[in-house]
Amino acid sequence: MTSSKTTIPSERIEKAILLIRGEKVLLDKDLAALYEVSTSVLNKAVSRNIDRFPLDFMLQLTKEEFSNLKCHFGTSSWGGTRKLPRAFTEQGVAMLSSILKSKRAVMVNIEIMRAFVKLRQMLASHAFLARKLEELEKKYDKQFAVVFEVLRQLMELPPETPARKIGFTAKEKQTVYAAKRKR
Repeated sequence: MTSSKTTIPSERIEKAILLIRGEKVLLDKDLAALYEVSTSVLNKAVSRNIDRFPLDFMLQLTKEEFSNLKCHFGTSSWGGTRKLPRAFTEQGVAMLSSILKSKRAVMVNIEIMRAFVKLRQMLASHAFLARKLEELEKKYDKQFAVVFEVLRQLMELPPETPARKIGFTAKEKQTVYAAKRKR
C-alpha cells in the first residue's frame, strides 16, 4: 500500500544519486539530510554495525574523489569535514533501514528505493533504444547511415569534463589587465 503523501520529492533523491567507481551511490551527508539526522549520527550507527556494510554496500571515498566532488559542487556546501565521506549503494541504503529504525528513516528508504528503481528503468529503456537502433541499422541500407550515426551520438552520455579551478590564472590576469590598459 502506497501513501498518497510523499515525504520528500523524488527529484531531490534522484539529484543526490551519484556515479562513483561505476556504482550509483548516495553520500552520507545527503542521506543524513534526508533522514533529518546529523552526518555524525548516521556514521556512528554505521560504525557500530560495520559488519552489515561490505565493500559492495558502502564505499569510503578517497582524497582524490572527495576533492573532485568538492570542485564539482563547490566547497561552501561541505563545511569543515574532517573525515572522508562514505557512499552507500542501493544495497547499503537498504541495510541502513535495519539500523535506523525511526518512522522517518523507513519512509525515506521507501522513497530512495523507488528512485533507484526509476533510475534502473530509465537505463533499461536507454539500452532497449540502443538495441532497436542497431536492429534498424542492419535492416536499412547505407543511405540512412548518417541518420543512425547522429542518433547514436545523441544517445551517448556527454564525457565528464575535469573541474576547472575557480579564479584567474596568472596568465589570465595579465590578459585582463592588458585589455583594461588599452581602453
